[in-house]
Amino acid sequence: MSQLSDRIRKQFRESDDLRDAGLATPPEIRRQDDIRYGEDPAWQVLDVYRPAASEGKALPVIVSLHGGGWVYGDKERYQYYCMDLAKRGFAVVNFTYRLAPEFRFPAPLEDAALVFRWAADHAEEFGFDMRNLFAVGDSAGAHLLAQYACLRVNPEYAAHFSLPDGPLPRAVGLHCGTYEIGLSGSGVTPLLMTDYLPNRGLTKARRLMNLYPFITDRFPPAFLMTANDDIFKAQALKLSRRLTEQDVPFMFRLYGSREHRLAHVFHCDIRTPDAQMCNDETCAFFFGQMEKESKEP
Repeated sequence: MSQLSDRIRKQFRESDDLRDAGLATPPEIRRQDDIRYGEDPAWQVLDVYRPAASEGKALPVIVSLHGGGWVYGDKERYQYYCMDLAKRGFAVVNFTYRLAPEFRFPAPLEDAALVFRWAADHAEEFGFDMRNLFAVGDSAGAHLLAQYACLRVNPEYAAHFSLPDGPLPRAVGLHCGTYEIGLSGSGVTPLLMTDYLPNRGLTKARRLMNLYPFITDRFPPAFLMTANDDIFKAQALKLSRRLTEQDVPFMFRLYGSREHRLAHVFHCDIRTPDAQMCNDETCAFFFGQMEKESKEP
């Protein structure tokens, strides 16, 4: 493992431990943990969270793709955020995927495809209303989610991969994401690519990490958000232009103000009013997509 990836894992873990200290499973949530969705018992596992009062009812489902710079993160780090979403009336699938440098591109994309396929195959068992499938991702998870969507709507992009068929979410939440990955420039992302991409990025994988050219008018409606001190704010603005060019319906939200600064992935700190506002608005956008279909002739 590179020194950078090792340092990021330690720093992010310390920050997340502090953020989540004292949190517990809400009494109104029923959880099913450590379900295998692939062959690897350490990496390919997921949890399902549902409102306890919804027993026997098929619910709209959200698949969550965690962030962490492709080198950090797991379902345990996102459990409280995902259960917070579940309280709003969703079944939520929270999964761990394979990380760099132990695994390289496209391992996380392969795992995401497996999870969406797993959700479709186990809908009846877990009470998933697959007509109302949604997904959220933040930071590297937003990139991964947008990749998966491009895979499902763009045959040219899909031709570069050998992945199982799977459902396309009817809408997505893209939070504080990066959607164009270069190997030069400032910041740690180009350095992380040397751990994540084959041959340190000197392959076609580098081109496939730039998602803007592959977004078509079939891309799902998006709740696109960033924050005034988000390190990837400019990328959200660029994505909003691409979605506009392709006539993809979306809602854009910039959180924070001149007096109130908000940082990258602030929405995961569920004890804050800002996180609650963002999570409310994300779920309201999803419910709005459901209502829109119900009103169509």
